[in-house]
Amino acid sequence: MSGHSKWATTKHQKAVTDSRRAKAFAKLIKNIEVAARLGGADLSGNPTLVDAIQKAKKTSVPNDNIDRAVKRGAGLSGEQVDYTTIMYEGYATHGVAIMIECLTDNKNRAAAEVRTAMARNGGAMADPGSVAYNFHRKGVVVVKHLPTITEDDIMLAVLDAGAEEVIDEGDTFEIHSAVGDLVATRTALQAAGIDYESADIAFIPSLKIEVDAETARKVFHLIDAMEDLDDVQNVYSNYDLSAEVQAALASESE
Repeated sequence: MSGHSKWATTKHQKAVTDSRRAKAFAKLIKNIEVAARLGGADLSGNPTLVDAIQKAKKTSVPNDNIDRAVKRGAGLSGEQVDYTTIMYEGYATHGVAIMIECLTDNKNRAAAEVRTAMARNGGAMADPGSVAYNFHRKGVVVVKHLPTITEDDIMLAVLDAGAEEVIDEGDTFEIHSAVGDLVATRTALQAAGIDYESADIAFIPSLKIEVDAETARKVFHLIDAMEDLDDVQNVYSNYDLSAEVQAALASESE
């Protein structure tokens, strides 16, 4: 089965050094701050904040860091949080589309760093809209593979909550829904006793491009470079991998 983009990226990420862990923590903290700024610090009335905190805890961000981020974002600490979301579009090798989502307090810095990273790693910037048309915003809930949970169990739990499809991604299941049905979907999972890893808004490609192992390595290298940038929150792509390519890449990472 092809299409395991998250599986492939995870298998080929660089070793998690202290600096990369710090960058990951910082990006999760940003999400919490923005969610608290937009919806307040009350978890009962801010499901976006609930999901941001859940994701941070799953990634082992310390509780003290999370609490401070909530207070900063909600304006309870006297500090001001002011981030802007910017989307950049581009192409990796072989015409693979790339969407780069930035959350920044300095637009000029973010633009310069994204353009430099793209140029240095075999990519090319694209005009606004020339890539985005192939991506659609969806609610995405990720559930870890467990022997006690089947795809049918998940589908049964979320079908009436507005979920559109359940995709087996190898190590995880992905549940896609309309953006407005994200909260209902993850709430339905909780009601069924199914734990979830994360619940986010993501950009899902309508059309994917199947690539060989060499092209995949180059695409992963570009994605890694983008994810190393402090202002980059998420990178989305439309590459697809056959089972044979996945197996070849997996053998290299062992």
